[in-house]
Amino acid sequence: MNENNLGLNKSLRLAIVTNMPAPYRIPIFQQLTQHYGNENFKVFFCTVKEGNRDWVLDLKGFDYEYLKNKTLTWKKRFIHFNFDVFSPLRKFNPDVIITTGFNPTFIFAFGYAMFYKKIHIPMTDGTLESEKTLGVIHRIVRRVIYAHSNAFIGASLGSFCLYDSYGINRASVFISHLCANNSEFHPLDSGKQTFDLMFSGRFSPEKNPLFAIEVAVGVAKLLKRKVSLIMLGAGPLLEEAKLYATTKEDFVEVIFLGFLQQDVLPQVYCSAKVFLFPSSWDPWGVVANEACAAGQAVLISPHAGAANDLIIHGENGYVLDLNLASWVAHASELLSNEELRFQLAMNGLSKVQAYNYESAANGIIDAVSSVYPLLEQS
Repeated sequence: MNENNLGLNKSLRLAIVTNMPAPYRIPIFQQLTQHYGNENFKVFFCTVKEGNRDWVLDLKGFDYEYLKNKTLTWKKRFIHFNFDVFSPLRKFNPDVIITTGFNPTFIFAFGYAMFYKKIHIPMTDGTLESEKTLGVIHRIVRRVIYAHSNAFIGASLGSFCLYDSYGINRASVFISHLCANNSEFHPLDSGKQTFDLMFSGRFSPEKNPLFAIEVAVGVAKLLKRKVSLIMLGAGPLLEEAKLYATTKEDFVEVIFLGFLQQDVLPQVYCSAKVFLFPSSWDPWGVVANEACAAGQAVLISPHAGAANDLIIHGENGYVLDLNLASWVAHASELLSNEELRFQLAMNGLSKVQAYNYESAANGIIDAVSSVYPLLEQS
């Protein structure tokens, strides 16, 4: 069947309702546009940006619309109430609606799909780990939406396990990884890696930036030399981290570069040897993709979705509980054993190539393709 000629008299129209533009999703939207056509694919954003994101993005190659921004902040999370989502969806008249979360706006879009008898597909980067603290109401909402959805999209193996927990048949689950722009990273052409360790992420409690500094201090003591640590990002703990670093200057040289835009990240990533990702909560963590693409060995906590998926213990890095002694020991081994570090880095560089924009777009296309029989019946 020609997927762009359903029922021989109309083209499939696909809408995605999502939070905000993000650099790791824009190339996927562009590929979906190439597949479905500019007239038949559209993205609806809840807001231009959330408070903790400072990306400068070039939104080209796909059709999109910003909904009227109605956002509340609760417990450091952004909750979108875009009551106007009904009218734009009605005007676009999609056959399939993909929602990327469970904010009220996404629930409204799901309600639209049910009222107008459209196909709904939920898409999540969540995992059992990232959703383990959800309350009863949140779980009921998910069960209701999942029970009335026709296919499912997840960002990781952890997402598959999450869907398993709701009794969803894996045959209806499709994967669309979170990706970095692998082709922009050139680790073999970057010259000498001048920094020992690297941390990249928001300076917030769940990202544990001070733990990264403690790891660097422990490595310096174990190797009996001063260690260099480059840190990227901004957030509420940045000044505290800077102050703490000044108390450890005898052991560690910490270079704070702040928040960097996407075009300069590859050069910075390629300048370090070992990447530290000690997050205590992260549905995925695109920084792990970037580190692998840059040729770094990665230390990651099991609380990040990329752990045991992109990062495999002993293959291209180490998955470690947040035990300082363990992180110090493994980081020290990698810095003192160049052959081991190179092997893990090359394994990571090879593995991350499968986590690319084309594959991520194809996962969405496959999910939509799976519901064609339902569309033909409607």
